Amino acid sequence: MNIICDKTLLSAAIDGVSKAVTLRSTIPVLEGILLKAEGFQLTLTGYDLEMGIVTTIEANVKEPGEIVLNAKLLSSMISRMPAGQITIQSADNGKTTIQSGVAQFEIQSMSATDFPELPNTGAEETLTIKTGVLRDMIDRTLYAVSQDEKKPAHTGELFEIEPDKMTIVALDGYRLAIVERPVTAVKDIRIIVPSKTMTEVSHLLPNDDEEPVHICANRRYVVFMTAGYTIMSRLIEGEFLNYHNVIPAGSRTRVTIDTKEFIETIERASLIITERLKNPLRITFTEGKVVVRCQTNLGRVVDEFNAECEGDEVEIGFNNRYLLDALRNARTEKVRMEISGPLSPVKVLPVEGNDFLYLVLPVRFKND
Repeated sequence: MNIICDKTLLSAAIDGVSKAVTLRSTIPVLEGILLKAEGFQLTLTGYDLEMGIVTTIEANVKEPGEIVLNAKLLSSMISRMPAGQITIQSADNGKTTIQSGVAQFEIQSMSATDFPELPNTGAEETLTIKTGVLRDMIDRTLYAVSQDEKKPAHTGELFEIEPDKMTIVALDGYRLAIVERPVTAVKDIRIIVPSKTMTEVSHLLPNDDEEPVHICANRRYVVFMTAGYTIMSRLIEGEFLNYHNVIPAGSRTRVTIDTKEFIETIERASLIITERLKNPLRITFTEGKVVVRCQTNLGRVVDEFNAECEGDEVEIGFNNRYLLDALRNARTEKVRMEISGPLSPVKVLPVEGNDFLYLVLPVRFKND
C-alpha cells in the first residue's frame, strides 16, 4: 500500500473510527484500525466485535492495499506530524513508513486478513431524521441509562419507531427519560441500542443540524449513516420495562418552576452533600413557594424561591443529582412538576407541549 492524503482529513477520520476500537485486547488486531486504499480513497474501519465505525477520505492511491495499524499509536503519530500531506507506505514485510515533510516513523503493521469482517447486518432502511433532532433526543435521555449490568436491557436506550413518530426511552430504576418526536418512518420496530453506540453516534453527528441521518434496523443490528460515517452496532437482547405502567396517571400537586432558579437552589444545598454524606434534599412544595432543606454532618441549609403551586402541599425527599439531571436536561426556562404524593414518582414536564417527560423517584426519609 502506498498513499498520500491530507493530515487534517486523516486525523479526523482516525479519531472517529477509534471510538469503536478495543483499548486492551488479547487479540492485538482488535486494537488496530483497518486501512484499505483503492481507487481514489482510503477507507478506515474500527471494530470491537459489538460496534463498527467506517469512514472514507480522499487519497492519492499510488499502490492499493490494506493493512492494520495500532489505533493509539497511529493517532498519536498523525496528530504530532506537521500540517500538510501525509504519506503512508507499507512493504511486503509489514514495515510501514509514515512521513510528513522531514518527520518520519517506521512501525510494524498487522495483516488485514486477521481483522474481523464486519457482519452483513441485513438492516433495512427504517427512517431518515435530521441531525439536530436526533442529537437532541440522544442528549436529553442518555443521562438516565442504567449502569447495572445485571439488567442488560436497561444499559441501552429503547427506540420505539412508528410510521409517524419515534420515541427514545432510558431508565435506571431511579429515573426515567422519554423524548418523542414526529418522523416519517418506513416501518415499525422496537429495538434497544447500547448506550456506548448512542454516545458515539452523538459525537460523530455533523454540526449542521439539517444534515440527514439514515437509520437502518432489524432485530439484531442498527446502522446509522451520516456525514461520511457508517456506525454499525449489535442490539441488546432482552425485555425493556413496560415504562407506561410506572408513569402516574394523575397528580395531586402541580408546580410551575423557573428551571434556572431551581437548579441554582439545589446546587447551593448540595454543597453539604458528599459521596459519603448522601442525605436527601427535603423539598416542600407549598402555596407560592418551594422550600429546599438539607442536613448532613457538614452542616444544615435552608433555601427557598417563589413558584406557582396548585393542589396539596407536599414534602418530598430527592437525591440531589437525580433531580439536577432532570432539570438540566429539560433545557427550558420553566418546567412543570406533577406530584401524586410524597412516595410517588414525580413527573418533570415542559410547561407547554410534550418535548420530554422525566420521572424522578423520591427518597424515603429514614424517620418515615
